[in-house]
Formats: sequence, structure tokens, C-alpha cells
Amino acid sequence: MGAGVVQGSGGGKRRRRGRSRARPMSEINVTPFVDVMLVLLIIFMVAAPLMTVGVPVELPKTAANSLPGEQEEPLTITITADGTVSIQTTEIARDELIGRLRAIAAERNSNRVFLRADGAVPYADVVQVMGALNRGGFDDIGLVTDIGGPALDAPDG
Repeated sequence: MGAGVVQGSGGGKRRRRGRSRARPMSEINVTPFVDVMLVLLIIFMVAAPLMTVGVPVELPKTAANSLPGEQEEPLTITITADGTVSIQTTEIARDELIGRLRAIAAERNSNRVFLRADGAVPYADVVQVMGALNRGGFDDIGLVTDIGGPALDAPDG
């Protein structure tokens, strides 16, 4: 950041006795700061869509509002179309699910969990996993869906 020195203007005037004083330039060069901020903005715009939980499922679409955010990273349970259950991105057998959930619940401050289930998964399987979540210590269960689905109170059109 270039802080320079501005020389006194003496163009055509008589010089006074003694040395002319050099004044420090009091302007800050913000161009490098703006360049860095623009680069960071582009990096975050590209990286933000890639920060979702990595198990691919085809979520059902609803007209529900989204849930408010939290300070702690939310625990996400995913049920894929073939019935595989995952905690975050780690696959787990159904008979080990309650034990793992109890261990996780003991370490967490929040008892909120997000359940992502593929639209092709039977309702009975989703309810069984919800029961396991409840027995594992999580009673604040949010069902994750995609937006843009049909609203029951909207007129057909």
C-alpha cells in the first residue's frame, strides 16, 4: 500500500528560506483490498453449493418453509432408495443404529436431527428409522424435502 510523499508546490513562486516541508500523503490505496475481497467472494460463491451432505437421494418436494439454523452442525440421517441408512456420510447397519445414536446424543448439545429419505422409500421404513431416532435420544426430528412441490391450499392451474 503506497504511502508516498507529496512535495510542496513551488511552480513559479519564490522559494522561502529554509527547506520546504514534505507532507505525508494521507490517502489509503484500497485497490488491493477490493481485489482480494472479490476473489474471496467468487471462491465462496463456487464452494457454497458443494457444502451439502454427500449421500445422493431424490427428496420429495413440498411447500413447507425451511427450519431456522443452529450453531452446531446438524446431524443428518439419510435413507437411500435401496434402504441403506447413513449417519452424515457413513453407512450403518440398522441393528447398530440405536447404539450409535445414543453415543452421538451423549456428545451433542442439541437433540435436533434431520432425516433425509428418498421419495421411493416406503413410509414404513421412514417411520421405523424415526422410531430408532427417538429411542436413540433425538426427539426433535426435521424431515428434509426439496422446495417447489405442490401446496395443498393452492388452486390447480
